[in-house]
Amino acid sequence: MQHFLRREQRLSLSGVNDLHLISKGEKADEWEIIGNDPQFLVDLTEPLLPGMYRMRLLGFSADDALMSPVLYFDRGEGFSEGDTISLRIRKIGASYQAAFELPAVTSRLRFDPGVTPGTFLLKDVTLRRISSSFHRLRRIVSTASNRMDTPRKAWNTASRSLDILRAEGVSGLMKEVERVSSSDGDNSSPGQRTYEEWIRLYDSFSPDDLRAMRDAAEKLEIQPLISVVMPTYNPPENLLVEAIESVRAQVYSNWQLCIADDCSTDPHVREVLTRYMQLDDRICVTFRETNGHISAASNSALEIVRGEWIALLDHDDILRPHALYEIVQEIARHPESALIYSDEDKISEAGDRFDPFFKPDFSLELLRSQNYFNHLTVHKTDNIRRIGGWRKGYEGSQDYDLNLRLIEGLHPDQIRHIPKILYHWRAVAGSTAASGSEKSYAYDAGFRALKDHAARIGEGADVVPIENLPFYNYRYAVPTPAPLVSLIIPTRDKVELVRGCVSSILEKTEYKNYEIIIVDNGSVEPETKEYFESLQSIENIHIIDYDKPFNYSAINNYAVQHSNGTIVGLINNDIEVISPGWLTEMVSLAVQPSIGCVGAKLYYGNDTVQHAGVVVGVGGVANHFHLGAKRYSDFGYFGRLRVRSNVTAVTGACLLIDKRKYLDIGGLDETNLKVAFNDVDLCLKSLEAGYLNVVTPFAELYHLESVSRGAEDTPEKKLRFSSEVEFMKLRWKDKLNNDAYYNLNFSLDSPDFSLAFPPRVRAIIL
Repeated sequence: MQHFLRREQRLSLSGVNDLHLISKGEKADEWEIIGNDPQFLVDLTEPLLPGMYRMRLLGFSADDALMSPVLYFDRGEGFSEGDTISLRIRKIGASYQAAFELPAVTSRLRFDPGVTPGTFLLKDVTLRRISSSFHRLRRIVSTASNRMDTPRKAWNTASRSLDILRAEGVSGLMKEVERVSSSDGDNSSPGQRTYEEWIRLYDSFSPDDLRAMRDAAEKLEIQPLISVVMPTYNPPENLLVEAIESVRAQVYSNWQLCIADDCSTDPHVREVLTRYMQLDDRICVTFRETNGHISAASNSALEIVRGEWIALLDHDDILRPHALYEIVQEIARHPESALIYSDEDKISEAGDRFDPFFKPDFSLELLRSQNYFNHLTVHKTDNIRRIGGWRKGYEGSQDYDLNLRLIEGLHPDQIRHIPKILYHWRAVAGSTAASGSEKSYAYDAGFRALKDHAARIGEGADVVPIENLPFYNYRYAVPTPAPLVSLIIPTRDKVELVRGCVSSILEKTEYKNYEIIIVDNGSVEPETKEYFESLQSIENIHIIDYDKPFNYSAINNYAVQHSNGTIVGLINNDIEVISPGWLTEMVSLAVQPSIGCVGAKLYYGNDTVQHAGVVVGVGGVANHFHLGAKRYSDFGYFGRLRVRSNVTAVTGACLLIDKRKYLDIGGLDETNLKVAFNDVDLCLKSLEAGYLNVVTPFAELYHLESVSRGAEDTPEKKLRFSSEVEFMKLRWKDKLNNDAYYNLNFSLDSPDFSLAFPPRVRAIIL
């Protein structure tokens, strides 16, 4: 293999920002992170050509905070947020390594470790260029190892390989190996730990585990009967058997399986169902005489339900053995529950698990964009009967329609989420699980269900499709007359920035009823003064002075007191409008009685995502979702970049909120959070007051990222930042440990929806 590799080069590191060298050692140097933007410059002896590289860290030792660093590469125009690579470092032998691909000739590298305060050891890095063939070979070997580490996996892999070899020959087999190895996690983020590994470590049960759960289930204080509703129509025999057996394998035994066969034409269906009905008296079957489709079949199954609760199961899917046990425990913890949903993944016909969907806690905005409840969903039987069961004419999205009708009569506290994989959704040809593009009739039915929901709510909302995506745009109405919005822009000089901001608002904003309040925090440059003078003739622009030291919170609170609008908008001076309807969209949300803070989708100048919501807890306090995602080609985690969703926080760079709500929750904290995290704190106070925070992708703007304030590069700034971090950790400790909209199975090292090793989810109670 030597002809594939070039000589390994040792590259020295220079700490240039937010790093303190504690001591130098023969084997490693000890460093301390002292701010929120630690940076190493990597000394390159010559430019790097495009291609694959392997990096090794020498003398490296750190906790998890440093296991997801970012590499910046300079194409010759300086470092930018758009030219970054998220490194997935893992230990291989005695060293830590990461593979990555440089897309362009690179003159400089910058290595940014994690932002959590702490110390670590590091001496140097080495870099070796590797061929793409060599990298693919390593990936394929790794994939083979992962997929053959148990007898069952080895048998499945060998059997599948033989089938492909017979049908498509050697070339077809090699294409499949390449496809699978690319999807197993060692692709765009080399070194990332795989879902298969996560399953093996944290989501597999031994026979002893299952026996212990059965014993514990028998001792539960409550033992409600759970009726599993399963309509059937011509399922493959083996998959039908697996579905039924997954119910019979439940460690919680007080269940009833209610099957309604929708006049299947395949004779094996009646044979299998009759056999199981005779085998287990908990299995009840009704055979329909005519085919009425899935809603009618589900209602037929509902007629034979005896349980207090109904769990929904498709005829070819699989319940995890602890699924009903987990449901009953959730009911015991929260007796007010009326609707419970869990996380899920997909399962192939060969039994391989993939594509996990780790969901947020209840998010009304996300549900109005897609049926993210999906599987497993469990309902109180009385509620389903109260609304008349499943409606005919909504086949394909009958459960979405059911969910929307049910939540209209529920308090959010009655909707519970279990952050565990309790359901395997079968991915077979033609199924929605296999491809989101399948079953267009399902999308159309969901669209009609959501339109009906909007009509029943009666708030004037409309529903429009999202082009080329299987999601919906639930558009709220703006009141008539439209409320006055006060857009507050603090600034100190940087006239080109504020001119670009104000001009873009004036020229591109469709919404008409707004005022701009520019807060001048000590500008001294003549060009700035001249620009402010030129704005005096514009009726809806006001300039007020704030002649005290910079305090972002105090500046905005001061401006709110001088505002005339019923809605206030916090706007950075480096914001520029992209979508003309941005303010209409944000106002339509901010006027909703249940909504507090509203955030927009913001991009860097290179059209990569700067903000699409804030997750708390990541990096110690907070970080942005989907940072660096591409504007046109990235959809986010299960579409989250393209739909509205509830979030814990949004950035204050572009934030709208009802003025009364802003004042009621105390505005920005100008005592403890003068510069950093004041927006996050405001959003957390909004949640504490009972409001929901929302981020919308239908308000798009550019954000050039706090150019006028500068970096945290002085001892005073670093001390202030450290105190603000500690205040947030003390004030919001419980929230930082559990962001309701960022699943407990995600890592707090990075806001990129990567798996946590180990997960933070509650262990199974035995």
